[in-house]
Amino acid sequence: MFRIWMIFDPRRSLIALFAFLFVLALLIHFILLSTERYNWLEGPVAGPAAAQVAPLPAATAAQVQ
Repeated sequence: MFRIWMIFDPRRSLIALFAFLFVLALLIHFILLSTERYNWLEGPVAGPAAAQVAPLPAATAAQVQ
């Protein structure tokens, strides 16, 4: 195993590996941000607020007292 490091410079190899992994991580995060389900910045897309809330029943005189 030590002979492979005689062929490749360890510093350049590790820098190339970390650069590749960083670019891969950015790519994955941007792909996730482009989906509706995993977009953590904008959150889930909700419908109109009035459609989600049911109207309250009218209060009667007995309930007020």
